[in-house]
Amino acid sequence: MPKPKSAGKKEKSPFLPGRPISLKTLGDYLDLSPATISLVLNNAPGVRSIPQETRDRVLAAAKKFDYRPSFYARSLRRKQTFSVGVLVPEISDGYSMLVMDGIEEVLLEEGYFYLTASHRRKADLIEEYPRLLMDRSVEGFIAIDTALQHSLPLPVVAVANHKKIEGVNSIILDHHRAAELALHHLYLLGHRHIAFMRGQTFSSDSEDRWKSFTSVAKKLGLEIHPELTVQLEVNVSSPELGYPVVQRLLAQKRTFTALVSFNDIAAIGAIRAFRDHGIRVPEDVSVVGFDDIQGAAYHNPSLTTIRQPLHAMGTTAARMLLQRIRGGADVPDLTAIVPELIIRESTCPPNSRRLAKK
Repeated sequence: MPKPKSAGKKEKSPFLPGRPISLKTLGDYLDLSPATISLVLNNAPGVRSIPQETRDRVLAAAKKFDYRPSFYARSLRRKQTFSVGVLVPEISDGYSMLVMDGIEEVLLEEGYFYLTASHRRKADLIEEYPRLLMDRSVEGFIAIDTALQHSLPLPVVAVANHKKIEGVNSIILDHHRAAELALHHLYLLGHRHIAFMRGQTFSSDSEDRWKSFTSVAKKLGLEIHPELTVQLEVNVSSPELGYPVVQRLLAQKRTFTALVSFNDIAAIGAIRAFRDHGIRVPEDVSVVGFDDIQGAAYHNPSLTTIRQPLHAMGTTAARMLLQRIRGGADVPDLTAIVPELIIRESTCPPNSRRLAKK
């Protein structure tokens, strides 16, 4: 409400050296109560009762004197910090980047800030970082491909978590469906001699994905040969991941016409290893990736892959976490996301000359 205005009173700037601009100083400048100014600046439900001319004056003055509402005052008033913690193995890898892109989209819309901690899969950091983030008063966590071992005192939503933990809501890919899509595609092309790349033991998806591939292969009558199965071990987020294991695979001198890679990054490294040995992709060996990272469509050849809707998984995780923070309706303990087969240039029917060598 307007304050009584004395006759002939001149407007004075609320700015004094060393003095912060506050609601009170803006109120003195505009002859308005701090409550009125707060309603306008926060676009609160009761703002429509304030004349448009008054609202325009408030916004103009806030802009003129670069007034920003106190985040800490808002936090104390609402008993919220409007911030969450995000745990990732490594920020720069394609998988995490796409998930975080979805998370950021929702949090920005909802006026939340996020603090990211990259633990590089070190057990001590996975244990310590949540405590450090709680010291900074985050309201909850989103964990991306992070091997959580126990519950936390705040709401947690985990992307790619296959371990049941109290208080943790998990978003996972339907790996059985992913295996069906990949192997049926190769089977229908005519591939029967397929090499497989298993994920690192520390990756959250490795065990479930491998079980799914072995189950689907058995149903199709495809034999998985130990000598045509390679194990990823190193913790890197570059094509270097797949290059050396495929070199070792080729050293076995076993005939195969297709390779199912654990992820797209490893598939790109595998393709380079094939080329260095004079093996063409897909003419000699077909390659199927996993994830559909941003570079998959632009690699040469473009990569046939199983698309995880990583951006959507990120938006889903953020919405679920905010729902839990706000005490909304029950959030499901487990949400399964359906994958999609993206067929590009890295797969084709098997080369009859390679089959003749079998």
